[in-house]
Amino acid sequence: MVTLAVDCMGGDHGAKVTLPACRVFLDRNPSAKLLLVGLPQALSHFSHPRATLVQASEVVEMDDPIEVALRRKKDSSMRIAIEQVRDGHADAAVSAGNTGALMAIARYVLKTLDGIDRPAIAGQMPNAKGGGTTMLDLGANVDSTPEHLLQFALMGSALVSVLTGVAKPSVGLLNIGEEVIKGNENIKKTSELLRSAANSGDLNFYGNVEGNDIFKGTTDIVVCDGFVGNVALKASEGLAVMISGFLKKSFSRNIYTLIAGFIAYPALSGFKKLVDHRRHNGAALLGLQGLVFKSHGSADELAFLTALQRAYDAADHDLLARVRSHLTHAAPLLAASPPLNHITDPA
Repeated sequence: MVTLAVDCMGGDHGAKVTLPACRVFLDRNPSAKLLLVGLPQALSHFSHPRATLVQASEVVEMDDPIEVALRRKKDSSMRIAIEQVRDGHADAAVSAGNTGALMAIARYVLKTLDGIDRPAIAGQMPNAKGGGTTMLDLGANVDSTPEHLLQFALMGSALVSVLTGVAKPSVGLLNIGEEVIKGNENIKKTSELLRSAANSGDLNFYGNVEGNDIFKGTTDIVVCDGFVGNVALKASEGLAVMISGFLKKSFSRNIYTLIAGFIAYPALSGFKKLVDHRRHNGAALLGLQGLVFKSHGSADELAFLTALQRAYDAADHDLLARVRSHLTHAAPLLAASPPLNHITDPA
């Protein structure tokens, strides 16, 4: 039995979205249990034999500064959900709340794994092969050293191996060209570390990849720093919205285009399903001593359900143990990584 702790108050819509998604999730996964964390009045109407309500008195708002979420709201639904993982009551936590606050609270409550300086956010981008390319970091670290990027690659490899069943998923390093001589010194040094990891059997390193390779599905995993990753993520989301808008406008111009749209609806519906970001929702916060998954803040019921399912699959396949195993095997390569101070207990 896998137990998930759910921050029901997080995101733009809160319990209006999270609770219906939780009910569908429980119906689809008979071996799952949920700890639903939130304000009593928001959860009072929900009942399910495999769901337990956990009360919180505060909510981390989407615009709350990290300091407020970490220091002042110690009884927030987000924090209590993560504490369920720390205390062994849940196998993973899921929240659609403030990303910065979630990362800060998760790092403080759970701490990082041995050999990891900085946790990373790993999410999926749809690709031309009909699946998803896992990309990290998507925004947790705006600047990263080569040692950090090596850590990201190892953790991402463990994640994809667990979720897809591929023993040695391929890893690409995002660059401005495929040639080894391309990129700045940071990228070149990272490439050397990843090749060393490949030679020692710790990674299946493909080499440098470009931005278009993310959507081609050239590699299973694409590694980059959080600044680049977040820009790529937001740019792709914006492009998808623009294309969708163009299609709607094109098929709504007159009666003839409306008829054409009706005829083409099955094909358009299939296309929409393939590129629907909601079906790739649920980013893992990797590098912590516990599993935490971040849903998009604007997630609807389907998107949040996807995040719940990804968290369930990761816990069910013991992702944390797999990450630890990868890090242990690669310990000699990680030895040069400088330690990062942990967040201390706020007064």
